[in-house]
Amino acid sequence: MYDSLIFDLDGTLWDTSAPCAIAWNNVLASTGIAFRIMTEHDVRAVTGFPHEVCIRKAFAGLAEGQLQLLVRETIIEDSRVIQERGADLFPGVREGIEKLATRYPLFIVSNCQSGYIETFTKLTNFRSAFVDFECWGNTGATKTENLARVIARNALIRPLFVGDMRSDQIAADETNTPFAFVEYGFGDCPDASLRFATFGDLVAHLT
Repeated sequence: MYDSLIFDLDGTLWDTSAPCAIAWNNVLASTGIAFRIMTEHDVRAVTGFPHEVCIRKAFAGLAEGQLQLLVRETIIEDSRVIQERGADLFPGVREGIEKLATRYPLFIVSNCQSGYIETFTKLTNFRSAFVDFECWGNTGATKTENLARVIARNALIRPLFVGDMRSDQIAADETNTPFAFVEYGFGDCPDASLRFATFGDLVAHLT
């Protein structure tokens, strides 16, 4: 049915909420910006947006200069802490990606910052599993635009986009791409017709 698989990252393949909360608190401390302690729930609540939007939502009320500083510094600190502490793959992802990579070309499209996908593939040893990727940090473009770029430059005919957020479903709809919703993630897509409770269920459907 599909010639390729494109994955969202956060909430679909892994969860970095805990290390990112540590990173955000580190930046608050190093910059001297007064704000409450951030938790992994704060991070998860804004996951799925471009990084700058995440910071602006999570730290609403701060001055513009402080927000810009937080955006710049958290981009660096997020990757540093994730590399130091690691992050959690969702159950079934490791074996599932390894299996799927033998049958499909795999791709990633995310709203993350530059370097974040490279951190993911390095920590998980998935560098050889994914053919190509694109993200907001590299292009400044929307998820729809980045999804279209990956499809076009790899000449994909019938990809399946797998994600956990309404924004993923919208990007798929706007590029006429079939969409699969994973229910264990951070968002909700109540009208998604193709949906899976676990990553293992997705793999079983595709293999």
